[in-house]
Amino acid sequence: MKKRLFIWGGASCLVLLASIIISISMGAAHLPISQVWLILLHQISGLSEWITVAWPESSEQIVMKVRFPRVVLAVLIGACLSLAGAGFQGVLRNPLADPFTMGVASGSAVGAAFLILFGLQISFLGAWSTPVVAFLTGLLSLWIVLGLANTQGKLQTETLILSGVVVQAFLGSLVSFMVSLSDQTVNEIVFWLMGSLSFRGWAFTYVLIPYLVIGGMVLVSYARSLNLFALGERQAAHLGVHVDRTKLVVLVVSTLLTAAAVSIAGIIGFVGLVVPHLVRMLVGPDHRILLPMAAICGGIYVLWADTLARMLLSPTEIPLGVVTAFLGAPFFAYLLKQNKRFRKR
Repeated sequence: MKKRLFIWGGASCLVLLASIIISISMGAAHLPISQVWLILLHQISGLSEWITVAWPESSEQIVMKVRFPRVVLAVLIGACLSLAGAGFQGVLRNPLADPFTMGVASGSAVGAAFLILFGLQISFLGAWSTPVVAFLTGLLSLWIVLGLANTQGKLQTETLILSGVVVQAFLGSLVSFMVSLSDQTVNEIVFWLMGSLSFRGWAFTYVLIPYLVIGGMVLVSYARSLNLFALGERQAAHLGVHVDRTKLVVLVVSTLLTAAAVSIAGIIGFVGLVVPHLVRMLVGPDHRILLPMAAICGGIYVLWADTLARMLLSPTEIPLGVVTAFLGAPFFAYLLKQNKRFRKR
């Protein structure tokens, strides 16, 4: 297991590093890859004195204050959503499960749209008002879903998914209603709902890192339990797994990861659905390997999706959620078709 993780993890990290360098080099202002490497290496203590500064100050500003924070944030967002998707699919034992099935995305969108509609984005915590309120309303939507799915102290998988779909639809209608009421801020609300990493600096990255690190560690600690869940809840219980506690912890942590990502970047769909399946095809269903690989590959996936969003119609930027939907919807249809075939057997 360790050997497979080392091989696949090492290869994925190299792909991620190359993707970061290439993505930073792409943009409206053309910067050679060699120059990007030198600018990044120049920031490392101990190497700066060995590198001669032969680039304009504007190039360094573009790399370090515009492109680099956006690239890092794209990797973190992808890792959060992919980890959450792997957690949901593992604990619910449903190949079509997705973080947004639980209603957290629409819950976060309600809070953000409310602040934007009434011009309260900077009233409470300055620029952080929208992410904080979106995060809290995402948690509220999780509490509602868990409450609806609780039957005599137990969480039934089928009821949980149905409750998530119902809450997602209801909260989505609230967001649409607020959009219909908006005249001046409708574009801002709609663009946030479609997902974007524009104007997101290092401060947003620092907020997201603790959620990713803590959430990832918790999910990895439950990797063995998630492996046993594949045998069925009764069999897992016989093998020593605390089924209800595992369900609750994994669902809460996965939802927190999703809410944290959505509160900063808006609704970016299909990442939590597509990436875990692709990783599972490569490395197998062992969550001890699947979870860390999902985090790395999720970062690569969202990074390239954001790069396409920036470059396809440059200088016009396509919403990130639109790109991930274009890429993810056909894959979702493929999974749905495969699931139907499996049920017929």
